[in-house]
Amino acid sequence: MATLKRIKLGSQGLEVSAQGLGCLGMSADYGLPKPESDMIALIHHAVNTGVTLLDTADVYGPHTNEILLGKALKAGGLRQRVELATKFGLSIKDGTFEVRGDPAYVRAACEASLKRLQLESIDLYYQHRIDTSVPIEATMGELKKLVEEGKIKYIGLSEASASTIRRAHAVHPITAVQLEWSLWSRDVEEEIVPTCRELGIGIVAYSPLGRGFLSSGPKLVESLIDGDFRKRLPRFQPENLEHNTQLFERVKEIAARKQCTSSQLALAWVHHQGDDVCPIPGTTKIENFNQNVGALSVKLTPEEMAELESIASSDAVRGDRYGDDLSTFKDSDTPPLSSWKAV
Repeated sequence: MATLKRIKLGSQGLEVSAQGLGCLGMSADYGLPKPESDMIALIHHAVNTGVTLLDTADVYGPHTNEILLGKALKAGGLRQRVELATKFGLSIKDGTFEVRGDPAYVRAACEASLKRLQLESIDLYYQHRIDTSVPIEATMGELKKLVEEGKIKYIGLSEASASTIRRAHAVHPITAVQLEWSLWSRDVEEEIVPTCRELGIGIVAYSPLGRGFLSSGPKLVESLIDGDFRKRLPRFQPENLEHNTQLFERVKEIAARKQCTSSQLALAWVHHQGDDVCPIPGTTKIENFNQNVGALSVKLTPEEMAELESIASSDAVRGDRYGDDLSTFKDSDTPPLSSWKAV
């Protein structure tokens, strides 16, 4: 059994492997679901390699990814060796995303996730997207009760604005904020990352490989099959792709110089942001997983970091991260608690 470097996530006592595993692509969004037995084998391999933070959500599938994780943990007797993170608050209704954060929904979602995961307690429970119609204090009040009842251990937020993070943290300590952070998604550096650090909140970086683009560039876009949601993302559209490919080519050049892959270089850049940051690259292949773990051995000098950051400045990428159908931290402020009338 291997052990990877471990880091403290937040200030409440949670420790995780320095790199986690995003499990979305095993069941949803990135083309067809993968064979269950292969994905369970991958999860077991990850844990045996020392990766212990496993990331899922109730909307992945929907529901099927949590069921997969539950089976994988049970089959391998892995419960005591992992930190399991899941999320609530985002669902698909009539083909469109719906965001919910009202207390009754929070509780019902948690109970349902516990059942699917076959767990008595969730290690890290995130609000996946912020419900802008419900004061964050009302959502957090219910999450605090779930902590007191032992149903969840630590609370997280995903895609939350700095003001939302502050208000939430005042109700109950936030352990981690999950955000998209990579060489081609750097807008969180302005306000959100400094806020997390001021409050002692850990940072979990999702899509640290730019949804695969920093691994294989335009070849990725050519290979996407129908049903892969990346086909709809603005950055992968023809009017933006040619420009964004220039960023990939520069990263690839530096990686060749470093004798590592572009994936490893992109992940190493995230790791070098600090010991309070845990990237969670996703994959469905053991060989890609092994390559991703290899990023922990890639050391970057201050000069190399500066070179990468000059190539990947915040305005270097064309196209938004998401289309108009999915909210992000940029519009996640909620009404004041005084306006809330619980239904």
